[in-house]
Amino acid sequence: QVQLVESGGGLVQPGGSLRLSCAASRNIFSRYTMGWYRQAPGKERELVASITNGGATNYADSVKGRFTISRDNAKNTVYLQMNSLKPEDTAVYYCNAKTTPLTTWGKGTLVTVSS
Repeated sequence: QVQLVESGGGLVQPGGSLRLSCAASRNIFSRYTMGWYRQAPGKERELVASITNGGATNYADSVKGRFTISRDNAKNTVYLQMNSLKPEDTAVYYCNAKTTPLTTWGKGTLVTVSS
């Protein structure tokens, strides 16, 4: 069972940037789709961005042009670069690894966008 550990969350002012990291316990990128999800208080968890084993990316409309998902195969790490952050981006961000029928979640990292 692969394990995922997120890092990089914190408090940032509106308009600022953060980079989240998700370290996998072993090399899985050749077989898994990796994704970042978020869950704000009182809301359902939603997909933010994903990257397939072939490198295709997908973004939620609310983050297109501001967030970028990428991966470093040598480091078994997936990143989420978040720019032009808004208060509505405040949420716990979760890393996900999926290869049907298996799916694995990290424990999440909190991002707070506030002045």
